[in-house]
Parts: sequence; C-alpha cells; structure tokens
Amino acid sequence: MTSILILCTGNSCRSQMAEGFLKSFDDQLAVYSAGANPSGQVHPKAIRVMQEVGIDISGGYPKKVDEFFDQSFDYVITVCDNARETCPVFLGDVKEQLHIGFEDPAEATGTEEEVLAVFRRIRDEIKRDFFTFYQDKVKA
Repeated sequence: MTSILILCTGNSCRSQMAEGFLKSFDDQLAVYSAGANPSGQVHPKAIRVMQEVGIDISGGYPKKVDEFFDQSFDYVITVCDNARETCPVFLGDVKEQLHIGFEDPAEATGTEEEVLAVFRRIRDEIKRDFFTFYQDKVKA
C-alpha cells in the first residue's frame, strides 16, 4: 500500500483538501496530512468547498508533523506557497519528497463570495495537480 504524507503550515486548508482528493482517487492509499504549526480546526470554508464536490473532510483535524516522524512514507508532499511561508521539513523515513505548492486560501480577503471563489480556485488547482501526481507517480 502506498503511503503519503501531505504537509503545510496550519494543516487546515490545502493539505486537508489534498488528503481528501487523494483518498477519493484511490481508497487503497494510506494518506495523512499534518502541519508545522497546526490550526485549531479544519477551515470551515475548506470543508464547504470540498462538500460542493462530494468530498467530506469535516471529520479531519489539524495534526503536528512530529506525530509522524516514527512512520515511513513513500511520498511526503509539501503544499505551501514558498513565497510567504516556510514548509515543514519531514525528518522521518521517506522514499521521495515533492513540492506541489498552492497559495493559502485562508489568506483571502473580500466579501464572502470573493473569499469562497479563492477557496474554490485553490480546491480545483489541488484536484488537478494531485490527480496528475496520482496518475504519474502512484498509479504508474
């Protein structure tokens, strides 16, 4: 079974959405997500925009990357946008580390609809890029 750890800063939006998509692509994958500085909860707008595409991430919760140091992974993928954030470093046993970066939708400002539009755009980018990863690396 392929094991994948997705890392970002707060583990409340991007990594949670990526985890949800990977699990939806293939229920045989062991997928986890964590953050360097976990938030208190999964962002409500991330839950909402994922529900719009039929994926429920409401049962998830932000976890600290340290919880996974004793596990080995086939892939560790960071999803931070390096321009503004520091991605956590995974010090455990990993076969391949990758970076697939996205801007943080939690930083979006504006009206409710404008902010939701950013969450939807990032959601769609995550789906596209993680499906490409899945096709090229995992399923190949």
